[in-house]
Amino acid sequence: MHPILTQPWRLLQYVGAWTLFGVLLAAVLIVGNKLPIVWALEFSVPLAILLGFLALSCWYMTRVLPARETPWPRLISIWLGTGIVIIATWLYLSLLWAQLLLPEEEEALFIDLPIQISPLLVFAGAVALSIAIVSHYLVAAFERSRQAEKQALQSKVLAKEAELRSLRSQLDPHFLFNALNSVASLIGSDVTAARRMCYLMAGFFRQSVALGREESIPLAEEMRLVETFLAIEEVRFGDRLRKHFDVAEDTLKLTVPPLVLQPLVENAVHHGIAHLLEGGDVTVTARQINGLLELTVENPCDPDRPGSKGTGTGLHNVRARLETVYGHEARVDSTATPTRFRVSLLLPAIAAAPKEDGQNNANTNR
Repeated sequence: MHPILTQPWRLLQYVGAWTLFGVLLAAVLIVGNKLPIVWALEFSVPLAILLGFLALSCWYMTRVLPARETPWPRLISIWLGTGIVIIATWLYLSLLWAQLLLPEEEEALFIDLPIQISPLLVFAGAVALSIAIVSHYLVAAFERSRQAEKQALQSKVLAKEAELRSLRSQLDPHFLFNALNSVASLIGSDVTAARRMCYLMAGFFRQSVALGREESIPLAEEMRLVETFLAIEEVRFGDRLRKHFDVAEDTLKLTVPPLVLQPLVENAVHHGIAHLLEGGDVTVTARQINGLLELTVENPCDPDRPGSKGTGTGLHNVRARLETVYGHEARVDSTATPTRFRVSLLLPAIAAAPKEDGQNNANTNR
């Protein structure tokens, strides 16, 4: 269906434009042919609207004959033939309409009218039809441009979603490798601790898999994941691993990408605490600053620790995910000294949408 016919307001605007053309045509007839005002309007306005509906067929022709893809000789010849058919049809109907409007008592005065107005009708119809054809091509070009922009935006969104899925898929294996190494180190020395660690790992993976399907989660849920992870590591490190949370109450309902803090806490344990005989505190802080959410993870380091064997996957993934989700609105900063390491995340402070009761019940049942 023609797009003008799909919306009533578009159709009214279209009819209004052709009505104006009819009024202008009537004005020419009144001035040039000395015709009565009422008769000229009754004759011209309906004919102008009729030509407008005949011109609607040009919409489908512009689809079949795109200007950039059709050779100019073929384009001109087809449109010339189409214009002749439309104008001839309209002229024939115009003369019939003029004949019906002739008053019987003044028929002698109008006997030469068809011959007088035919050239004017052909000229006016050709000009109006040409404008209609050009307008249809402009609308078609505008729609193609919008469609191209829409497809480009969809491609960009799909690319970002694919990148996010790829980054998410790297997080669980990254943690799994380190966690299995921890279990392996306990099996020979403390079987009970290794068993408890396996139970905690099962609970952690159940939570992370469920939340990993979400685009974003409240910070409170991310903190629960961090606490579960640290409980797993406490089985291995005992009193050497101490945790300190300084999380402002107003930040718990703000959204963060799932598993954004856990890799940083994991790095703090395995590249910081693990190398200190006396252990140390892993400090996690969260606060709002000027409409932004600041998250920091800090840990002590052994200045004489051996070089890290890690690949930097955790910090790299966090930086890549924040850049993919927030673009330039988010920032990741890391500060390293011989004795301390600190990572700071700065991202938009966005409140989490309240969950429906059905969703809460479903999560509880899981």
